[in-house]
Amino acid sequence: MFSGPRTRVQPAGSGWSRSGSWPIAVARVGALLGVGLAFGTASAGPPFVTDDPEPVDFQHFEINIAGIGNFTAAGRQGVLPGIDANYGLVEDVQLHLGIVDAFDKPGVRSARYGYGDTELGLKYRFVEADDDGWRPQLALYPILELPTGSQAKQLGTGELRIFLPVWIQESFGPWTSYGGGGYWINPGNAETSEKNYWFAGWTLLRQFDENWSLGGEIFWQSPDGQETATGAGFTLGGEYDIDGTYHILFSAGRNLEDPTRFNALSTYLGLQLVL
Repeated sequence: MFSGPRTRVQPAGSGWSRSGSWPIAVARVGALLGVGLAFGTASAGPPFVTDDPEPVDFQHFEINIAGIGNFTAAGRQGVLPGIDANYGLVEDVQLHLGIVDAFDKPGVRSARYGYGDTELGLKYRFVEADDDGWRPQLALYPILELPTGSQAKQLGTGELRIFLPVWIQESFGPWTSYGGGGYWINPGNAETSEKNYWFAGWTLLRQFDENWSLGGEIFWQSPDGQETATGAGFTLGGEYDIDGTYHILFSAGRNLEDPTRFNALSTYLGLQLVL
């Protein structure tokens, strides 16, 4: 999961690395992949808005480098690039860091670029799947969204936000189904009139062969402000596995609400490294 510039309901991203000069290489690859794309994010598991309960393996990294974009009738905004990094700290526990280079292009006005809000998280899987039965995986995944982006430039929220979700997953044959949701603590102020809200989503994926998996999700969000409405939408996407280390992630979706207030189109293209 990681967040980009402030948007209403939007789709989203996980990532990792070891030592050396990987941040420079990651940033260059992310920039190349992200040209022409954009996709601000509400916390999510790449390339979807909805996350899953499965943590990164113990002492392993996973890194998602992505170009993300949200498009509305009022303009476009997103991330170019974003890095979503995760590390398996101990069995069933994953640390998360999300950093983004955000942009906002309102209508005919000039685009604004800069560092966006930063995400910190910890995923704890407290129930593992039962291979011989129907017991699903369950995890808690609290997220802190730090207000490091400029609110004046619409590159950040200007407030510390907290997401408290529960995620569940079950697999059967080539199919994997996961989802859940939680509560966003979203402090309001006189300027934005924001308020706390709920988010929920569900994803269904199918593995077609050793390289391709495709699927989709639906998601819903309660009003996050005094004058905003409930939002809902869908995303279609998947993954192409080049090998055990490199994976291409992609998706596109939209909200089923007023495009002047919600995303009319969201896109995601990223490279995932599993190390």
